[in-house]
Amino acid sequence: MSDTRWLSDSEQRAWRKLAALMTVVPAALDAQLQRDAGLTMFGYWVLSMLSEAPGRELRMSHLAQQSNASPSRVSHVVSRLEQQGFVARRKAEDDARGSIAELTEAGLAKVVASAPGHVGKVRSLIIDGLDASQVALLDDLCSALLAQVDPGGTLSVTPPEH
Repeated sequence: MSDTRWLSDSEQRAWRKLAALMTVVPAALDAQLQRDAGLTMFGYWVLSMLSEAPGRELRMSHLAQQSNASPSRVSHVVSRLEQQGFVARRKAEDDARGSIAELTEAGLAKVVASAPGHVGKVRSLIIDGLDASQVALLDDLCSALLAQVDPGGTLSVTPPEH
């Protein structure tokens, strides 16, 4: 006798739709950014996090937390962004082991130029297909799912105040 709690038919339908979205949406966003901006989705995400940070800089460990990625993944992407002139990295003044990633003027220009196409794709894939109450429901559903996968609330999902 198995202890597996199998999905009901309605749960299976919902799960398969969510799984399809988790496959299709990131691929479409990545393709748009690579085609239009020469950036991966994660590279854009890192530039975006830096553009929203005070002084357009973040400690690498904090950047990893803000971008919901491992420190090694962030380090690899920041290295590529450094080679492109979009980010500069320096040692942290208060900790010789830590380092700071700073968005350069070229990086700021890149994220500003890339944002309209990215937002347009987000709108066409997700937002424009929903009415205001569905957007609010999507927000609630995503909050509930994030609380399930991240009970400590460590994932960064809240945009900065403007």
